Parts: sequence; structure tokens; C-alpha cells
Amino acid sequence: MKIFLICFIFLSSLFAKDENKIVVAGPIATVSHPIFHMIQNDVLKDIGKKIEFRLWNNPDELRAIILKGDADFIALPTNVASNLYNKGVNLKLLNVSVWGILQMISRDSNLKSIKDFKDKEIVIPFRADMPDIVFQELAKKSGLNPKKDFKIQYVANPVDAMQMLILRRVDHALLAEPAVSIALRKTKSFPVKLVAPELYRSVNLQEEWGKLFNVEAKIPQAGLAYIGDTKGKEELINKFLIEYEKSLSWYKQNPKEAATLVVKNLPMLDVEGLADSIEHVVFENIKAQDAINDLEFFFGILKENDAKLIGGKLPNKELYYK
Repeated sequence: MKIFLICFIFLSSLFAKDENKIVVAGPIATVSHPIFHMIQNDVLKDIGKKIEFRLWNNPDELRAIILKGDADFIALPTNVASNLYNKGVNLKLLNVSVWGILQMISRDSNLKSIKDFKDKEIVIPFRADMPDIVFQELAKKSGLNPKKDFKIQYVANPVDAMQMLILRRVDHALLAEPAVSIALRKTKSFPVKLVAPELYRSVNLQEEWGKLFNVEAKIPQAGLAYIGDTKGKEELINKFLIEYEKSLSWYKQNPKEAATLVVKNLPMLDVEGLADSIEHVVFENIKAQDAINDLEFFFGILKENDAKLIGGKLPNKELYYK
């Protein structure tokens, strides 16, 4: 019995959570990138914490991380935060920092609106993920049927969509930055030279959203959330948000250095393309409480067309961290 207890205590210590480690789970997307600057600068050392980044590649991986309790903070699309919250996950949306990363990219320079893509084959990464969601809503608002009026081909991830463009297997794709800028670099379509570019930036989905819905040309697309009870964690959360904003500012102002740092951690990206992309992303670090109107407008549109995208209903105000 004594040996059993010793073994149990030993094994428990091996698997016990390190209270000094703060795990942030995030996607390859732009919302995660400032976190690498936070890690590099050891920004939580004043409160005795170290940050560790954990990549999630798809919603299933994200759910597994949450269910196992493997993360403290997560970077995620805003509708996923609503979906998880409405399904009973104890989380608080802290902020919205990414308001514009979506762009159509095409070999045809004459396509200027969603309507211009009617009857064309379009590659989109992830069915029912943020790019697909916004595209579907814009198509419907333009009087088109997304299932009948476009030949949509879904692929597993943005890298696959980008590769299909580069290999000339498709002519049109919907991508999020930095994939747009990386594709332009890979095909030598940017910087523009004497030879006509192979690919063009086409419809900016945020601008199209603004025109069609008669609102500002931005969409509350991604931010940070805290998993678990926030009571007693206010110092940590507030410090994390302050440092995230500082690192986001550095990221915007130092694109080459930022791109180099991110690619060290996410080597599947490209330094030049990532550096190019930063000026094309709409960054605005807004507290979730201050972004409620924008979030509820966005969620309301999603609810009208497919309530499952936000977990069946508009989330109540308890989702938003105060």
C-alpha cells in the first residue's frame, strides 16, 4: 500500500499542471502572431509566469485542447467563441483584435465584386470556418445562392488552397492573410514587375461587407478568450491583455522583424509574404465589452442564416469579459 501511494504521488506530480506556465492555444492565423513577441520578451515574468504557445490546426483540435484543460488562453474566431460558450464551455471572450484578413485572389484582374465570381470555381479552406461564413453571407446579400451560383471546392487548410493557386490547378480562391500575400510572392505577382502578374488581389471581403450591409468596412473576426473561472485571475488576465496590445503594436510597426520571429515559430509560413501581409490586415485591439454592438450585429446575421455557427442562439452578455 505504501509503495502504491508513493507511485501515485510520483505520477500525480508528473502530470500536475505547472502553475507558473500559461498555455496559449492558437491557430496559424494572424491573431496568434503577437503572442510570439510576448514569449520572446518574457512579458509575464513580473507575476512569475511563463507563456507557452500550443498550435491548433482545426476546430476539433481546439475542442480537444479545451476539454483536456490544456490551455489557459485561446486565440480563436469570434463565432467559435460564441459556439463553445453556448454549448456550455466556461470561457470569456476578452477582446477582438482582427477585423479584416479576408480577400478573394484571382488570375482575372476584372473581377471586382462577389457577383463577378458567379458560376466560377472557387477554392475555400475549411467548410463553415470564418472565410466560408463571410463569403456565404455576402453571396446571399448579393442575391446569389452560394450552393448553386458558385462551384465551391473546399480544402483542408489555407496552405492547400494556396498551393492549388500556385500550381495553376485553380484560378480563384478565398484566402485569409498571410496566405494571400504569400501566394502573390510565390508566383512573383508581387512586387509588380514589367511582366503582368499571375495573380491579383480581387474583392476585399471587409469592404464588400461594408457596402452590402451599410456598415463600417470591418468584421469582428478573431480575438482572445480565457478558459475557466476568471475570479481571482483578474491580475493575470489584465496583464496579459496589456502585453498583447503592446506586442500587437510592435507587430504592426515592425513587419520584417515580426515576420522573421513568427516564421521561427511557424516555419510553414514565408517571411517575405508574411511581412507583406501585415499592412493588409485590419488590426484594432478592442475589449470584448466595447465590441458588443459589432459582435452582436455579426452574430445576428449568422443566426438568421445558420444559427449552428454561433451555437444556436445569440450568446448572453456573460460571454464578454468585463
